Amino acid sequence: MKPTKTLLTAAALMTAAGGVSAQEMTIVSWGGAYSKSQLKAYHEPYSEKTGVTILNDDSSAEAVAKLRAMNEAGNITWDVVDVVAADAIRLCDEGLAMEIDPDTMLAPAPDGTSAADDFGDLLVSDCFIPQIVYSTTFGYRTDLVGDTPPSDICAVFDLENYPGKRSLEKRPINNMEWALLCDGVAKDDVYDVLATPEGQEQALAKLGTIKDNVVWWSAGADTPQLLADGEVVMGSTYNGRLFSVIEEQKQPVAMLWDAQVFDLDGWIIPAGLSDERKQRALDYIMFATDTQRLADQAKYISYGPARASSAPLVGQHADLGIDMAPHMPTDPANAENTFLYNYEFWADYRDDIDAKFQAWLAQ
Repeated sequence: MKPTKTLLTAAALMTAAGGVSAQEMTIVSWGGAYSKSQLKAYHEPYSEKTGVTILNDDSSAEAVAKLRAMNEAGNITWDVVDVVAADAIRLCDEGLAMEIDPDTMLAPAPDGTSAADDFGDLLVSDCFIPQIVYSTTFGYRTDLVGDTPPSDICAVFDLENYPGKRSLEKRPINNMEWALLCDGVAKDDVYDVLATPEGQEQALAKLGTIKDNVVWWSAGADTPQLLADGEVVMGSTYNGRLFSVIEEQKQPVAMLWDAQVFDLDGWIIPAGLSDERKQRALDYIMFATDTQRLADQAKYISYGPARASSAPLVGQHADLGIDMAPHMPTDPANAENTFLYNYEFWADYRDDIDAKFQAWLAQ
């Protein structure tokens, strides 16, 4: 998509010395309510502090393919990119993202705890700077599900009791896992089964039972809009997008937390930047992933901050004034039956299963 500039005052667009227009950097993310939360918590404060103009590009869904193409062409046009953990692992393995030393390149916690200890086990790749814990889950129209609202993930496959269109992401991740769960595979066995050609066919066959009733989405904002318009009875997306349509837009939509898939999202810096651009990207990363900034993002969207030191600082929504903790995917009431995403599996199998999934879609 065409990048859009963060809106800044004229003063913020000037450097401290000489009144020359500030430098620009392109930051890539996912758009919608999520990018808005980053704009408020990170981009605007950083621009006000430094005078750097931030160009927003909502191409994260295509980050791996585009960074591969940029690298092949020798023309890296992005400075900082928001990706899911599995994509970060792939980009790191392919040498397309630079390695990050958390204890020299990221801010310590306010009490002096090192960044490595503060992020802990969420540092799943040498190139990945975690930002949020989120989940992919389902929303449903409360006025279209009859007297018995869905409480089980397998309602997605139940066309008899919940007729109507569903929206699912146009990629195999999560869809294949949910299909196997609802075809009788035990939770602990899902990835072992999915690693086999027979397991992949089993998942696609289960998805085939609802294929004619699926609207396939590519952008996280699609399902909230489809739900708001009443075009689907239920659909998958990121829990923060559903929070927005439920709490901010007051649409007749509710959450189906069952078998929500926990995942991580965060930043990578593309390999191959000039020294000047690399230093600017590192300066932004140092700022945007400190304890306060990660807590600030939770004021605008219901994603849990990735730093342990940020969690106690999560308070109320900046505009609605409601307590954000009960809306987080990690809240005990919401996390009774979660599905843990396997980063390593998808880093290893993504390209092959993607090809099979897209061929199945085209049938």
